Amino acid sequence: MNKRQARVFAIASTALATVVFLGLTVHSHTQFDELTNAENNTPQVQSGRDVWHRYNCVNCHTLFGEGAYYAPDLTKITQLRGEQYLKAYMRDPSSFYDEQRHRRLMPRQDLSEQEIDDLIAFLDWVSKVDNQGWPPRPILVTGASIPGTDFGLPQTSDAGASASLPPGARPVSGQENPIALGAAAFRSVAPACNACHSTAPGVNMAGPSLAGVAARAEKIIQAPDYQGEARDVKGYLIESIRSPSAYIVPGPMYSANGQSFMPNTYAHDLSAEQIEQLAEFLQTLK
Repeated sequence: MNKRQARVFAIASTALATVVFLGLTVHSHTQFDELTNAENNTPQVQSGRDVWHRYNCVNCHTLFGEGAYYAPDLTKITQLRGEQYLKAYMRDPSSFYDEQRHRRLMPRQDLSEQEIDDLIAFLDWVSKVDNQGWPPRPILVTGASIPGTDFGLPQTSDAGASASLPPGARPVSGQENPIALGAAAFRSVAPACNACHSTAPGVNMAGPSLAGVAARAEKIIQAPDYQGEARDVKGYLIESIRSPSAYIVPGPMYSANGQSFMPNTYAHDLSAEQIEQLAEFLQTLK
């Protein structure tokens, strides 16, 4: 290649790269509204964004991988914690943790109720932005699963009959095993159950440990203070998924004003079959 040919090649390559770059830039801009749910960027969301900046939340927390990396990443927090939990936590974080024991240093910001509502609206909008998997591994809230760490939950290779089951569970011949399907749903429904509950004894997170939940359920439905409608263990577990406030587990970390912190959306977001499968799985935790 002589000098003239090299010059032409360099100019042509630069021109082509420039055209490709401009084309990709224009394409990206045409996708921004869809990727960021622009139609849901309401005045309340914008007010919540202002709250986020006003109280310097980014000094400790991260969104989309940007922030201080001192405290949990909050990009998907509203998919891991219900609104009632988030409200109670923002009102008084110290009531959820013993700071001397757990070293949780979240300061009490004394946000107004309107500021809390707006901030949750902003975080909910953030959680629904298509960030295409970025960051690849954010700092997670307690209990949100990292592959290979499911806090006592039996591992399953798939949702079928070949999946490994909890101790004592028997495979169902000739059909998909409902217990294995329930174990898979425990990890995969939104919000994922194992984002708040462990199945290991004594490991209480945002929600109480579900180790021994079947045995506890039997005692609860026989207790005189139980006001729900369940008559057996499976019925109680289904009721707890559909109507979390039907029975309130004692403890200030789990409820406020008679309302459970567990999301009350599963009755609408899950099919009856999925709820049945979750109950089948939970019944094995004795």
